[in-house]
Amino acid sequence: MTFLKIGELARRSGLSVETLRYYERRGLIPPPDRLPSGYRVFPQDTPKRLAFIKRCKTLGFTLEETLELLQLQHHPEQESAVVKQRVDERIEEIGRKISDLQQIQQALQGLSALCSGKGSTADCPILAFLEQEPTDTSATDSNTRG
Repeated sequence: MTFLKIGELARRSGLSVETLRYYERRGLIPPPDRLPSGYRVFPQDTPKRLAFIKRCKTLGFTLEETLELLQLQHHPEQESAVVKQRVDERIEEIGRKISDLQQIQQALQGLSALCSGKGSTADCPILAFLEQEPTDTSATDSNTRG
């Protein structure tokens, strides 16, 4: 069996050595074997596992969720419904985040509408609003709710 030293694995995967060590500590990749010379070596299929991890990260899965998906991948007797459920949960979470971001966008648009952009910052209604106590949001409520 061919093995990869950590530097070669980092080069092939496009990840840093520090990231690889972090993934190892978190259990995302198995601990490497050691050669008699003391070099740490990883199995030849580790780049494929790292590509899986990178795709999960791109899709917004946490490291814990990614670890769970990796474990499911290695248990073909499991029902695929478990995997689909994880993806559906991710979709719901992203929907909530999009909703939150839209609310933030509307609030910022309301703040922007308060200010002409002319005059000094001493008279800026945006800064005046931001300076208010958190419980007093009525200044933008009518501008941000739609």
